[in-house]
Amino acid sequence: MISVAGIRGIVGETLTPPVVANFCAAFAAELGDGPIVVGRDARTSGPVVLHAVCAGLRGAGRDVVDLGLATTPATQLAVEHLRAAGGVIITASHNPSPWNALKFLSSRGEFLDEVAGNRVKARWEAGVDDLWRPASGLGGERHEDGALAWHLERVLGLDGLDLARIRARRFRVAVDGCASVGGVAVPALLERLDATVVPVDCEPNGAFTRELEPLPQHLGALGDAVRRAGADFGVAVDPDADRAAFVDAAGVPLGEEYTVALGTWAALEHRRGPVATNLSTSRLLDAVCERFGVPIHRTPVGEAHVVAGMRAVGAVAGGEGNGGMILPAAHYGRDSLVAVALVCERLAATGQTLRAFADELPDYRMLKDKLALSDTPWESAVPRLQQAFRDHAVDAADGLRFSRDEEWVHVRPSGTEPVVRVIAESREERRTRELIDRARHALAGTA
Repeated sequence: MISVAGIRGIVGETLTPPVVANFCAAFAAELGDGPIVVGRDARTSGPVVLHAVCAGLRGAGRDVVDLGLATTPATQLAVEHLRAAGGVIITASHNPSPWNALKFLSSRGEFLDEVAGNRVKARWEAGVDDLWRPASGLGGERHEDGALAWHLERVLGLDGLDLARIRARRFRVAVDGCASVGGVAVPALLERLDATVVPVDCEPNGAFTRELEPLPQHLGALGDAVRRAGADFGVAVDPDADRAAFVDAAGVPLGEEYTVALGTWAALEHRRGPVATNLSTSRLLDAVCERFGVPIHRTPVGEAHVVAGMRAVGAVAGGEGNGGMILPAAHYGRDSLVAVALVCERLAATGQTLRAFADELPDYRMLKDKLALSDTPWESAVPRLQQAFRDHAVDAADGLRFSRDEEWVHVRPSGTEPVVRVIAESREERRTRELIDRARHALAGTA
């Protein structure tokens, strides 16, 4: 699958060394001067993909800075720190273990926008044979071990954090590192906050023991660890640690939609201003914005779209409801460490439990579903969906989002999987299920 931000596929089938090398050469051709930073998650295919990435970049005459195992936010910050021309993150995020992917970063350490992404794609499609350099013009390679330290320095230096107060709380936190890079980075942050860490799958060996998205149904082991250890709360990340989801002291998951809502709440207590998020994010975030009297702006799904929206409106916080907190004061990227730090700050400031904090938000019931795209031609489904939800307001900025009062349903082709995603929310689970079912019938032509 090819999108503006990069490519992803099954290793050895669609994502092969020649594809990886050629795409990286095309990416390099669109960048300005300077080295290109590369970081990867702990997938077992990572070292092979890394060699192909470096071959493509160096073969096109570019110097490479290899961060080794590094979270997505750490890689983004390393591009900024090193004043690099751009970066490549080797991670398939929530896709299953057989998959891997390349995510391309601009010189600002942000995912490529649509214009830049389309230029890379067009260059790859046109062929890269003219980009390969002779032996005298090949790029070099060096290793850099400082990415996590730079990341921690940035997070711990945020103005809104009272480090002494957080440290005095002496949190006990269970961390589900998803057998990848977050299993190193999140405990490192918590230890700097004088927290006791209870590790769950924190060895970055790529031996995944659960489904990779930090959804409630995947966090049973984390909940068990919280209860056994008497922890204050638990936090789970995805393989590249840009997303986080929390579990309360009883081991009950809040749901990943709470992450950006709680993080934004903590951020707005320090500095008020606009908030930006995507069209699929829960109205929990609307409730936070109403509480602080600040506007909320919605964009198409995807970090690049949200970041562009944040820059356009001068947002002070926001992100995506899949657990992706973005705090511009740290950097313009989803960051699980930022989310953890903000939640710790709020709990330390109030003396609350995580559950008490979450219970200050209204009770919405969200459901997420998906259908195979091959069974659901999108173009033919659009008029059926519009007819099925003719009594709702429609937003066509990204697929179709239908809303009325406090309920909504968003139907869109995924950019990361060959599926159509259906997400709905209302005050009652029965009503949310009705919205999902109505959309499914419309997609299938059985309405």
